[in-house]
Amino acid sequence: MRERAIVIEHRGPLIYMLCEAAELEHALMCEYLFAAFSLKRSVDEGLTHEQLAAVGRWRSTILTVAKQEMLHLAIACNLLTSIGVSPHLSRPNLPQPARHYPSGVRLELLPFGEQALRHFLFLERPEGMDLNDAEGLAALENAIPVTGKEEIAPHLQEFRTVGHLYRSIEAGFRHLAEKLGEENLFLGPARSQTRGELFGWKELGPISSTDEAARAIEAIVEQGEGSRGDWRNAHFGRFLSVLTEYLQMRQNAPGLEVTRPVLPVLVRPPETGEEVNLITDPATGRVADLCNVTYEMLLHVFYRLVGHIDESADQIGTLATVAVGIMNDVIGPLADILSTMPVGPEHPGRTAGATFELFYQPDYLLPHRKAAWLVSAELLTDAAATAETEMQRDRRFEPVMSALRSQAQALRENAV
Repeated sequence: MRERAIVIEHRGPLIYMLCEAAELEHALMCEYLFAAFSLKRSVDEGLTHEQLAAVGRWRSTILTVAKQEMLHLAIACNLLTSIGVSPHLSRPNLPQPARHYPSGVRLELLPFGEQALRHFLFLERPEGMDLNDAEGLAALENAIPVTGKEEIAPHLQEFRTVGHLYRSIEAGFRHLAEKLGEENLFLGPARSQTRGELFGWKELGPISSTDEAARAIEAIVEQGEGSRGDWRNAHFGRFLSVLTEYLQMRQNAPGLEVTRPVLPVLVRPPETGEEVNLITDPATGRVADLCNVTYEMLLHVFYRLVGHIDESADQIGTLATVAVGIMNDVIGPLADILSTMPVGPEHPGRTAGATFELFYQPDYLLPHRKAAWLVSAELLTDAAATAETEMQRDRRFEPVMSALRSQAQALRENAV
C-alpha cells in the first residue's frame, strides 16, 4: 500500500505529530493491558494445566508488548523535550474513534480473543501492508486530508500505520534540522530527559541531535512492526504467533473460554457522549475508581520522570521505583480483583475490568518539585485509605494498601 507523505514544515506541526504519537502509544498500552488482565489465572477457572500454561505465555507476551509501548511513550516524551516543549501524557478516554490513525480504525478495550488479536495485528501491521481491522471496529469517518505544503498551523494529518507516522516524524526532524540548524531545533535540556537504565531500556536515552532522534524512532519502529519490515520478532509477529496458537487451541477444544467474563465498563458516562456500559454495583464502582485514581497517580510520577527539572540522581531513582511499584503492586492486583467483581444486575454474570479512565485531560506536570512530590504522596495516601476501607470486606486489598502507603512514604521522605 502506498502511503501519503505527511508534511512537517515548522516546529508546531512536529510537536503536534509527536503528541499524536504519544497519545497513540498510551492508548495501545491500555488496550494491551486490558486484554492481558482479562485472561484466567488458575485451573479452578476451567482450564487444564496445559491450557493454563499457554494462557500464561499469552499474558506474558501481551504484557511485554505493553511495557514496550510504555518505552515508546517515554521515547516520544524525550523527543518532545528535545525540541523544547513539555512531555505529553494526556489522551482521550477509551473507546475513541481514532480519527487521525488510520482512516477507519477505532481504539477500544477488548477482552483477549480472536477479535482483540486481529485488531492488535491491524494496529501493529508493517508499513505498506494491506490488512483490514477486526470485524466491528471500523470507524465511519475518514481522517482529514493533507492540504497546503507551507501551512504553519498544526492540524490532523492521516497516517495509515505506526511506521508511516514515525517515518514521517523522522523526515520532519531531518528537514527542520536542515532548515533551522540542529542548535536551533534541539532547544530542550538533555538532563531533563529520561534515561533507560532506570527501567532496563537500552533504547531510551537523551536526545540532542538528528542522529539520536533517528535512532530513537528506529527503535520504536523495529519493536512495533520490525526493522524495515522484518516483523517476525516484532509486535506484529508476536501477536500473530499468539493468534495462531489460540485458534489451534479453540479448534482442539471447541467452546473453550480462556478469559473471565469481563465487560469494558466505565464508572460514569464519558464527556464525549459515547454510548458505553456503566458499572452499577456500588462496591465494583468504588474499586474501579480506586484503580483509575492509582493509574492517574502513576502518570503523575511518570510525568515527573520524563520532565524532571531539579531532581537529584537519587530522587530520579526513587521516582522510577515508585512508578514500577504502582504498576506491579497496585494496578495489576486491582485489575485482577476487578475482573472477578460484578458489573451489576443489568449485566448478569459479567465482571468489570481496568479501563484506565482519566478524570480530566490537562497534562499532569507540576512545575515545583517539592510541591509535586508532596501532592503525589498525599494522593497516594488517600488511595491507601480507600484500599484499607475495602480491606474490611476483602483481604485481597491488604497488599494493595501496604504498597500504596510504602510508595507515599518514599515520595514524602525524599521530597526535599
